[in-house]
Amino acid sequence: MNSVKIVVAAHKAYDYPKGKSYIPLQVGSKIADKKLGIARDDTGDNISEKNPYFCELTGLYWIYKNCKSDFKGLVHYRRLFTLKSGKISKNKRIDAALSDEEISNLIKDYDIILPKKRNYIIEDLWSHYEHTLHVEPLEMTGKIIKELTPEYLAEFKKLKTRKTAHMFNMIIARKDIFDNYCKWLFKILFELEKRMKGKDDKYESFHKRFYGRISELLLDVWLNTNYKDLKVKELRVIDVEGVNWIKKGGSFLRAKLFKKKYSKSF
Repeated sequence: MNSVKIVVAAHKAYDYPKGKSYIPLQVGSKIADKKLGIARDDTGDNISEKNPYFCELTGLYWIYKNCKSDFKGLVHYRRLFTLKSGKISKNKRIDAALSDEEISNLIKDYDIILPKKRNYIIEDLWSHYEHTLHVEPLEMTGKIIKELTPEYLAEFKKLKTRKTAHMFNMIIARKDIFDNYCKWLFKILFELEKRMKGKDDKYESFHKRFYGRISELLLDVWLNTNYKDLKVKELRVIDVEGVNWIKKGGSFLRAKLFKKKYSKSF
């Protein structure tokens, strides 16, 4: 039987999903004022102190370096995979998360589990990023890929035409796939960190978290370059707290029409 461990990245006390497969993990724990009484990302080989900029990726790095399970994954305290369909009442959303049994059955048949792709419809991935966030780090990422891993450049350039992507930095994958992805991703991001040092001083704290946002776009760049025959399962992502689509849509329109960048997450 395959073993599986899935980090639930969290920065505050919450009602985490039940099951032996899940590891609720306090991300940014090295610099946190309060201990949550769950596993911490400042143990073992870690980058916990980078959490204000790398967001949930400190949890991704932690399980990459410190877990040897056959399958490894990352979800969020408020964003979880589910097999349920239809409307789910807010007080039942945690319980709708994948159960141990559901996870076990899925990894028998699939190599990787990802969120259903988000379709931006109106614009491509690059233009959406450029309208809502500062594009300089994404441009720098392209330069790094061209220099360090040029075999990925063709797929990276497709960000300027592609309108769909697996978002949220959520993934459950076979260990070799997971580890290979993380090895490549953090090579790129650590180099980006070096090259953006000082250049991001003009950004507000919200916009300094570009590492986590760029990694969302890099997942498909890596997958499409390396794996064309994987058995992939795309699942619904349930947002435990819900999404205010009116505010999100309004912010998008202000960004696109009036060049007003996002100022917070939704």
